[in-house]
Amino acid sequence: MQRFRRAEASAAAWTEDTDMTGISKRDVLKIMGGAALAGPFVNMQSAFAARDKELNILCWEGYNSAQVLDPFRSEKSANVKAESLTNDPTMINRLRAGETKVWDLINVNNPWARKIMYPEGLIKPLPKDEFEPFFEKMLPQFKAPYRWAMSDDGKELLGMAQRFGPYSFVVNTDKVSRKTAEEQGWEIFNDPSLKGKYGILESDDWNVFNIFLIAGLNPFKEHDAAELEKFTETAKRIFGGAKLVGDIAAMNQALVSGEIDLHMTGGTYSVSPARADGHPNLRAVTPLKGPIDGKGGVAWIEITSTVNNPNLSPLATEFLKHVQDPAVAHTVAFAEGTFNPVAQMGNKACFDLFTKEELDAIQYDSLEEEMSRSAEYDIVPDYDKALEILTAAKRAKG
Repeated sequence: MQRFRRAEASAAAWTEDTDMTGISKRDVLKIMGGAALAGPFVNMQSAFAARDKELNILCWEGYNSAQVLDPFRSEKSANVKAESLTNDPTMINRLRAGETKVWDLINVNNPWARKIMYPEGLIKPLPKDEFEPFFEKMLPQFKAPYRWAMSDDGKELLGMAQRFGPYSFVVNTDKVSRKTAEEQGWEIFNDPSLKGKYGILESDDWNVFNIFLIAGLNPFKEHDAAELEKFTETAKRIFGGAKLVGDIAAMNQALVSGEIDLHMTGGTYSVSPARADGHPNLRAVTPLKGPIDGKGGVAWIEITSTVNNPNLSPLATEFLKHVQDPAVAHTVAFAEGTFNPVAQMGNKACFDLFTKEELDAIQYDSLEEEMSRSAEYDIVPDYDKALEILTAAKRAKG
C-alpha cells in the first residue's frame, strides 16, 4: 500500500493531462498502480516459495531433538527450527502476542487446542480425510474421534496425539517405597519429617496443580477465598521445606546421589532418563486416590496443531505425517532428553521396536493402571491468581 501511495503522489504532481510524449496521466496511473498492485503479489509468491523449505516448531522438549528433526531436514532439504519451552500458557501467550506469523506447529498439552487456541483463532484445523486414519493405528484410548484432538462441537480435527503419560511425583524406592507413596499420595508432602528431603521440579503450571492437590483441592475448579488461602499456606510451606528447586537433570542427579528422597512434579517424562541409565529404584508414582473426582494423579497428552499462520509452511502437515511413521514415532518416544510412551504404540510395527529395557524405562508395566488413576490435564480457572501466589512462595525461598 505504501508503494501505491507513492505512485499516486508522483502522478498528482503532473499539471497536464498528457506529457510531451502523449502518454496520458490516466495511463501512467494505470501503469504505476498496476506495478504497485503487482508488487505485493510478487512478494507473496516469493514468500510462499521460500516457506516451502522452512518449518518453525514451538514445542516441549523432545520434538526439538536432532534425532527427530535431522531426518526430516535431510528428506525435505529444509531449514527446520524448533524452540522448546516447559510451560503451555507461555507458549500460547507467544501466539497471542503475534507469533502466529512465526510458528507453523505448536505442541502443547491436551486441553489447550480444544478450549483455548481454536476458539481464539490461534490454530487451524487439519484435513480429516488425511489425518483421522492415523488414529486407527493408535492405542485404543486415542481412536477417532479422540476428544482432545477435536473441536468442542466435534466437527473439526485440531491436532495429532503422540506422547503422553502420568505425571505426579517421583520417589527413590530405596528411601520411600512405591506402596507407601501410592497409599499416602499427596499427603506425603505434608509430613514435617520430610522437610529438606524433597525437591521441586521447575514447572510452574504443574506445580500449581500439585500445590492444590497437596492442599486436598481439585485444581480444575474455581476456588473461593478460603481455598486460595489454603493454597497460599501450602505453597509457602512446600517451597519453604524443599531441599532444592531445579530442572529434570538436577532432580534426577539429586535422587541418585541421595540428596533428596523424592520430588514433586514428575513422572515418566522426568525420571525415565535416569531409569534408562541404570537406576530402576527411581520410580514415578501415581497416588491411589485424590481430590479430582477421586483420582490421585494427573496425566498429560500432547496435541500438536498447525498454527493459524497467514503464511503457513506446507511442511507443517508433512511433519505431522512424518512423526506417525512407526520408526519415527519410536524415535520421538526416545528422543534425547526425556523418554515417554506414544499413542502410536497401538501399532504393532511401532510397539515391536521398543526393547525390554526401553519399556522398563517408561514404566510400561504399570502405564495402563496409572493412567486409569489420573485425571487428564485441564485448565485451572484461577491459574493467574494461583501462579502469582506460587511465584511469591518460590521467591521467598530464594
